[in-house]
Amino acid sequence: MRWPRKWWTKLNKQRPSVIAKPTVNDIARVAGVSLATVDRVLNERPGVRSVTIRKVHAAIEELGYIRDTAAANLARRRVYNLLFVLPDTKNEFVLDLRNQIQEQAEKLANDRTKLTTSLAAAFDPQDFVKVLDDIDPLETDGVAIFGPETPSVRDSVNRLRAKGIAVVTLVSDLPSSERDYFVGIDNVSAGRTAAQLMGRFIKEPGKILFITGSRFARDHLERRQGFDLVMAEEYKNLEVIASVEGKDDPEMMYSLLPKLFENHKDIRGIYSSAAGNEGLMRFLRERHNAGDLVVVGHELTSLSKTALQNGYFDAVISQDGGHLIRSCARLLRSTVDNVPHNPAQERIRIDIYLKENIPA
Repeated sequence: MRWPRKWWTKLNKQRPSVIAKPTVNDIARVAGVSLATVDRVLNERPGVRSVTIRKVHAAIEELGYIRDTAAANLARRRVYNLLFVLPDTKNEFVLDLRNQIQEQAEKLANDRTKLTTSLAAAFDPQDFVKVLDDIDPLETDGVAIFGPETPSVRDSVNRLRAKGIAVVTLVSDLPSSERDYFVGIDNVSAGRTAAQLMGRFIKEPGKILFITGSRFARDHLERRQGFDLVMAEEYKNLEVIASVEGKDDPEMMYSLLPKLFENHKDIRGIYSSAAGNEGLMRFLRERHNAGDLVVVGHELTSLSKTALQNGYFDAVISQDGGHLIRSCARLLRSTVDNVPHNPAQERIRIDIYLKENIPA
C-alpha cells in the first residue's frame, strides 16, 4: 500500500528523532546555540551566561552525549604534564621507581604524556612542603607524591588541589588530605602477611624486632599495625618489641643492631618494613648464628634477591614498581579529564618471594 504524501510527511514528523551517536552539532541544534558556544561550555571556558550553560547541559543529557576525551585532547594537541615527587634517597626501591618513571616516560611520550621527577629530602616534611608549594599549576596537571604524613604536608597537598592540580599518593598514603587516589599495596594487609610468615617459620618462643624507617612514614606504621594484630591474635608466644627507627640509612641500621641484640638475648626474628637492608645484611653476615633468625623484608631489589639467595632473608613482601608508576599516570590522566577509571586495573597486588620463586 502506498501512503499519500501528506500522510507520510505527517507521520514522519511525529516520529521521535533517534541519534545513534550524537555530536556537538546535535547539541548546538537542540540547545539553540552556536557551535562555538558548545565548545566553550564543554571546555569550561569563560564568557558564557549561566542560562546558556544550563541549556547546553540539558541538551547533552537529553541526547545522551558522551564526549570522546581522547579525540578532543588530540585535536587540541593536549599534553599531560605529570610530576612525581619522591624522597631523595639511595635506597634501591626508590631508585627502581625513578628508573620506572624514566622508562614509562619514554613509552608515554607518544601518548602526549610527559613524566618528570622532583626530589625532596627523605623524611623531611618541610622540604616536601617547599617542593609541593613551588609547583606551578600552569606547568603541571597532576602530581604523584611519595612522602611523609604530617599536617604540613597534608596542607600542601590540599593547596595543590585548590589550584586545580590532580594528586595521587604513592606507596605511602595521606588519607587526611584531599588527594584524589592512593596507589600502593594495602600496607595493613602486608603487615598481617609478614606476621603469618614470621609466626609459621619461628619454632620457639621469643621476641621479634620490628624495623621502621620513620614515625612519619604511614606505610611503615600501617605495616606495624597489621603485624601486631596477627601476632596478638595468633602467636602469643612471640613478643614484638618497640619499633627501631633506622631512617632507611644502612650505616645507622648497622650501628643500632648490636646493642639491640645485646639487650634482647631471645630475638627470634626481624621484620624489616623499611629500607636500609644493606646495613641489616652486613650485621647478619658478621653474626655467627644468623641462620637461627627468621627475617622478612620488603621490596624485591637486587639486594633483597641476594639476601634471599644467600639465606639471610626468609621472605620478601613486594609490589611491582612498574605497575605503581603506570597506575599513577592513568589515574592522574583520568582525574584531569574527569573520566572514570578501572579500579581492578589499578589494584596493586602484594607479592611474596621466597628463595624458591625469585624471578630471573
